[in-house]
Amino acid sequence: MKIFLTIVSLTIVFYTSAQRCGTADYLQSHPLNNHISQRTATEKAGSRDTLKDEVITIPVVVHVLYNTAAQNISDEQILSQIASLNKDYRRENADAANTPEPFKKVAADVRIQFCLAKVDPHGYYTTGIVRKYTKVEFFQNDDKMKFSAQGGDDAWDATKYLNLWVCNLFNLTLGYGVLPGSPLEKDGVVIKYNVFGTVGNLVAPYNKGRTATHEIGHWLGLKHLWGDSSCGDDSIADTPQQQAGNYGCSSFPHLSQCSINSYGDMFMNFMDFSDDACMNLFTQGQKAEMRSLFALGGPRNSFLNSTACDSSNAEAGPLPNAVDSELKITIYPNPFKNVVHVTANQDKEIVGKVLKLYDITGKLYLKQSIESANTVVNANNLPSGIYILKIQGKNEEQVYKVVKL
Repeated sequence: MKIFLTIVSLTIVFYTSAQRCGTADYLQSHPLNNHISQRTATEKAGSRDTLKDEVITIPVVVHVLYNTAAQNISDEQILSQIASLNKDYRRENADAANTPEPFKKVAADVRIQFCLAKVDPHGYYTTGIVRKYTKVEFFQNDDKMKFSAQGGDDAWDATKYLNLWVCNLFNLTLGYGVLPGSPLEKDGVVIKYNVFGTVGNLVAPYNKGRTATHEIGHWLGLKHLWGDSSCGDDSIADTPQQQAGNYGCSSFPHLSQCSINSYGDMFMNFMDFSDDACMNLFTQGQKAEMRSLFALGGPRNSFLNSTACDSSNAEAGPLPNAVDSELKITIYPNPFKNVVHVTANQDKEIVGKVLKLYDITGKLYLKQSIESANTVVNANNLPSGIYILKIQGKNEEQVYKVVKL
């Protein structure tokens, strides 16, 4: 019994003293990657700007590096992390209701979502999960987990995928991220295996997936609220100044010598160090900062043209049946504002088929039967963004990419 209590006590001490985020230390020891979030990418042919109110979708690849069976986390645990990210970045998290009233007016739906990639860099189908045994017992925040030659796994094309490395981190660090504009072979986020997701092999109080939410915030250009200096600044106007990071679960209001008003620290912000259960918002200013990276010429702009979440683009994906070789379908206008027209050169080959409209994460938004060679699809209520339009028959399927302005 004494041994059990000792182990429990040591576990509590370990995780209450854990280093919530290793990004500041990483940037200090890797000066090449510091202060580069303002770098812009070269505009390439085919680049486009963000659309008004567009929901930006980011394909994710999860590199699971395991030395023990416990570190080889389940698909379910990985999927729970993606779900948690989508709730946090869309402000659909249930604990958004816990945001103190004075801060609710600046709380934001960032309109960014994440999906596990369905197409790998070679064009083949993938689950978006890479599992790899490593002889390395633990990694430090020195990027070795990002290279196969050093016991890790090489990054996928960082202009199209958000690379997440899940492994055993040493020295109490829960995770770290890089700033936009870092070398592509190092671009991504590293998370300790037992703080990744909301179900499975997890340790409280870091069991709500907020370590990934926080570190991806760095990947999207955000700083800690206090700018990593006493009474510092994160350059965001609607996040109040505070003396340092907050740990545990503070009570509102939590004041420091740097507080600018009676509301005190925004300790429930995802870019603070509070326990997972006590984080619940990004602000409008943080939203603007993150989304600015996707603007034309921005360091994350290339993600707007990524279709890695659409499995129909993968080799061995569904192909039109030979009986439809004479069928010609036209989709217009594309991009479109409120409606899109689907026309065919012959009634008999298209009537009776089913038209479906998905976003690129695979979420079905619309389904209707095709009753003539001229079909009008009303998408007035859909948010701006990239969609996949599928026309399905009994044994065949045709797939088109459409963009709503």
